[in-house]
Amino acid sequence: MAANDTTPLIERRSIDYIPEAERHGRLLSQFTLWMGANLQITAIVTGALAVVLGGDVFWSLIGLLIGQLIGGGVMALHAAQGPKLGLPQMISSRVQFGVYGAAIPIVLVCLMYLGFTATGTVLSGQALGQLFGVSDSVGILIFASVIVLVTVLGYRVIHFIGRVASVIGVIAFVYLFSRLMSQTDVGALLQIRHFSWSSFLLAVSLAASWQIAFGPYVADYSRYLPSKTSSLKTFFAAGAGSVIGAQVAMVLGVFAAAMSNGQFAGHEVAYIVGLSGTGATAALLYFSIAFGKVTISTLNSYGSFMCIATIISGFRGRLEVTRLQRLVFVLVIVGTATLIALLGQHSFLGAFKSFILFLLAFFTPWSAINLVDYYCITRERYDVPALADPKGRYGRWNLLGISVYVFGVLVQLPFISTKFYTGPLVAALGDVDISWIIGLVLPAALYYVCAKKWHGTVPDQLILPREQGAAPTTNGLAAQA
Repeated sequence: MAANDTTPLIERRSIDYIPEAERHGRLLSQFTLWMGANLQITAIVTGALAVVLGGDVFWSLIGLLIGQLIGGGVMALHAAQGPKLGLPQMISSRVQFGVYGAAIPIVLVCLMYLGFTATGTVLSGQALGQLFGVSDSVGILIFASVIVLVTVLGYRVIHFIGRVASVIGVIAFVYLFSRLMSQTDVGALLQIRHFSWSSFLLAVSLAASWQIAFGPYVADYSRYLPSKTSSLKTFFAAGAGSVIGAQVAMVLGVFAAAMSNGQFAGHEVAYIVGLSGTGATAALLYFSIAFGKVTISTLNSYGSFMCIATIISGFRGRLEVTRLQRLVFVLVIVGTATLIALLGQHSFLGAFKSFILFLLAFFTPWSAINLVDYYCITRERYDVPALADPKGRYGRWNLLGISVYVFGVLVQLPFISTKFYTGPLVAALGDVDISWIIGLVLPAALYYVCAKKWHGTVPDQLILPREQGAAPTTNGLAAQA
């Protein structure tokens, strides 16, 4: 980190705009953060699902890679917004949904964070239980305590842990891959090729949903970068870290599931660590699994805190969050996720698959609307001060954005295939779930057409808050109080 020696260890800002004087960091930190967030056990389990649920190794690997590239591209486009706006991701949704209306997708984002935190806590609890010789439930509680501490400390500590997790993750994954390759005939597994559209698209959907789910908070971790940071470089730094990390983890999951003879489901952590044997090596791998989950679980908890603060500030006006209030928010969030983890730890794998696929119905339309508006309609010309004013440029409720979002959710219903709900057209398509494709393409096209005709006033240039001691304009950008 550069030029941040005076930056306090505990983050003092929450959902505020980040002034230029407080910007710091390098693009490498984006790469390491998102690689570390993906080199972890839940990504392994996600890749394994492609085989556990009927796919072969060859086509599962190809499907997962395609899904990574599609979903990672969407995720990285959101990341590029951070340095330009200096804002958390979901606050920028007020442009498309209104100051009050943005609460609609944000509430659903909070539910996503809770779900991912809970599922990650289950796997981390298994690892810590094995490491310390205690029950999985006790391991879950130990892990939750660590997440509370790191989340309260905030941005700098999260990035530091991301860098450490990347190094530990690379070492652990290289070792696991070497052990896996020595115990199985990879060539024979790759020769088994039974293409099925349903299994192939399931693999694509698993990887795409994994990446798209980062979209609602990825800009939260790039917003401290200097505003002059290249959008293209930010795109590649965050996107490459996420795609490479996730694909490596999911490839390991695919091979592990293929050679497990049905022993993977229900014993995910123990099976992966069992590839290395026992003793000190196994203990180190249990530690690496738990530490790897710290990064992503902290991102989820931190994102939940940011979303709750965003919702409250939308209805109450400007919100100053004290460190004590941050602690209370985080305790409630992590406490809820921990309770879910304790109650659902014995039915994890099946519930997780249904959870991440069902989430796509709610997040792909939001992502499509936000990206089309930012890159094609407003073209980065946001009025940042107006985002806090219900009577300002963006109003309380933006019926255009809300209507297209509701359409985007409803239009997917006939194509969804999960345990929660199966649409009427799924059987006719050979049990293939294509809802996430519909949810990206149709809302994006509809919003573009409608916004071109009925969009509200767009500033001539990006309008940022006036910074203390700054001139009326800075770098060609208007600065308003």
